[in-house]
Amino acid sequence: MFIEDDGIKLVAKLDMPAPAEGKHPLVIIIHGFTGYKDEPHLLAVSKALNEIGCATLRVDMYGHGASGGEFRNHTLYKWVTNALTVIDYARSLDFVTDIYLCGHSQGGLTVMLAAAMKHDAIKGMIAMSPAWMIPEAARNGTLLGESFDPEHIPDELPAWGGRTLGGNYVRVAQTIRVEEAIDRFAGPVLIVHGDQDGAVPVEYGIRAAQRYRNSKLVLIQGDGHCYEHHLDQAVKAVRDWMKEKV
Repeated sequence: MFIEDDGIKLVAKLDMPAPAEGKHPLVIIIHGFTGYKDEPHLLAVSKALNEIGCATLRVDMYGHGASGGEFRNHTLYKWVTNALTVIDYARSLDFVTDIYLCGHSQGGLTVMLAAAMKHDAIKGMIAMSPAWMIPEAARNGTLLGESFDPEHIPDELPAWGGRTLGGNYVRVAQTIRVEEAIDRFAGPVLIVHGDQDGAVPVEYGIRAAQRYRNSKLVLIQGDGHCYEHHLDQAVKAVRDWMKEKV
């Protein structure tokens, strides 16, 4: 299916629990930087949520997966706008009771920002390996393993997998204050983070959990950014937390 955001088609997949009849909570799932909606860790989370009676809506964000837009032109502003549009779409579905957000890495940062903006519509939020460090790294001039003058940002930066990223990504990221977003959301929050994460240091997950007013932190011992070693533990953390909510 497609959800259109200002002329850009976002490819999405809606998965329903069995039986699908009746009303259900819905969890919107957002992937990370260079990711897509069908990554194994996201599919595993989606399946576990379906099994406990939640519908899930997985979305390819601007410039990623099968959605429109060029990767080099994506920014956190565009992703947050995508997320707000998807939330509005979810609110239009007549079977939906409550809406939850779940995001991994840059998607985790995105749901943190979107939850703050739509706090009256979001029942709870799950941030998996949330990339809180992106705005800080952009302000410090050390993003994506590259060093640059944060006052004179290049028009193009190398990104992973031979891709390039426009300088506007950095300019946008520099303006974002994650602490303010955290302080605006009072709903329940789950933070899941591998303690050996090489992409997003675990300290950012710990800091987020400490700052949120109503949070639970689950550290996956000996695991990395996408839970390559103990995915079952990360999925169980999400499943158990959501079972308490629904």
